[in-house]
Amino acid sequence: MNMGVTQLEPYILKGSIKVVDRFFSVPVDYAKPDGSHIRIFVRNLIPLNEANGSGTDTAESDLPYLLHLQGGPGFGVDLSLSVDLGNALHKKKYQTLWLDPRGTGLSTPITADIFQTKQMDDEAIAKYLKHFRADNIVRDCETIRHFLLDGKKDPEARKWTIFGQSFGGFCAATYLSFHSDGLKEVFITGGIPPMVDSPDAVYEALVLKVEERNMVYYEKYPQDVRNVRRILGFLEDNDVVIPNGGNLTVSRWLQLGVQFGSHGGIDRVHQLVFRAITDLDTFGRLSYGLIDSVQSAQSFDANPIYAVLHEPIYCQGRMSSWSAHRVIQKNDRFIWGKVRHMSDDMPIYFTGEMIFPDMFEDYHHLRPLRGAAELLAHDEDWPMLYDKEALKKNKVKVNAAVYYDDMYVDFGLVQETASVIGNVEQFITNQSFHDGIRKHTENILTTLFDLSKRERD
Repeated sequence: MNMGVTQLEPYILKGSIKVVDRFFSVPVDYAKPDGSHIRIFVRNLIPLNEANGSGTDTAESDLPYLLHLQGGPGFGVDLSLSVDLGNALHKKKYQTLWLDPRGTGLSTPITADIFQTKQMDDEAIAKYLKHFRADNIVRDCETIRHFLLDGKKDPEARKWTIFGQSFGGFCAATYLSFHSDGLKEVFITGGIPPMVDSPDAVYEALVLKVEERNMVYYEKYPQDVRNVRRILGFLEDNDVVIPNGGNLTVSRWLQLGVQFGSHGGIDRVHQLVFRAITDLDTFGRLSYGLIDSVQSAQSFDANPIYAVLHEPIYCQGRMSSWSAHRVIQKNDRFIWGKVRHMSDDMPIYFTGEMIFPDMFEDYHHLRPLRGAAELLAHDEDWPMLYDKEALKKNKVKVNAAVYYDDMYVDFGLVQETASVIGNVEQFITNQSFHDGIRKHTENILTTLFDLSKRERD
């Protein structure tokens, strides 16, 4: 495979953090190494104060690598996140790597306008997108690892440690399944994946947690029972256009509930409801500022992989067939068409981290992907992402933070998977939500690195 690497001029951030930015050229399809290539971006942060205090190239290269695998799917890593979490990880004597997974961030992006420029039809787009799941993300990681570490004399020095948050933990399990020989140790936060072959079991479990969070929301803000109903009534009767050309519909408003699973999310949604009600009282319509705030709170336009591949990340030989949409239809409390005919004190439930067919009409930059999304939803030709036998035999240390009240990764399904993977230690807590690593960074990292010692009481 002909791999090109471009390394940009390094620079220094405050705190003596050296930054080395690199682009790697990798195949879209690893089965066709001479076919089309894309670029993968990875940022290397080197804590010069930890490099034996000398800052020499030799000392820098002696620091072991820790690769961060981002949540999503479909999100790159911004510099502020890498620096904030990186500073805590650097204290553990690592240099860190921050990957923009294929299709995201500074890596060759997935956007509807690029497909239009290339004049790709729905079938071609769907075929292309199938190469952007965890299996190929891991292959990209291995390409980078070989470039950085194959020159080491000690075989153990050719391995690295990985840190997976959320979907990054799913990728870590794929890594353990097929390329564990490249791993020294694994850390996972909120991301031990369900061992399923389609998303149905995932959403059947998660919808119960979404219900719980809705009950917390309405118990905290009981006035919002009627407020939300009033907003939905307005949206049903009026065509409201988002600044970028999308539609603010009943369904899209209820999708704000995805925030219920993160620290402060319930309060953020209430503030949007409060502002919307204030607009209706003052103007009889929703203000530009409110509508723009809703657009900013929803990331699908800028991160289309998050929508198009969200259900296929669970598929192994089976189709997803709009799983969340089918599951949610079983509970009337999520269906505005039914709740609106109930008494005014009956709350309508917000939805969670779920993808629905109408999103490919309501979100402006998802519209060109509607046909491809439909094809992917009914595609059952998905390769395996996990090897249970390999995971049972795993010897690589896996240290995982697991959140009992996680609204995105069901605790029960996590425990089923944890019982399969060898050499796993868990820190289980009900004091953090899915984004706990951002909210309680020091506490979670300290506990995970204590688990890594494998010291028994």
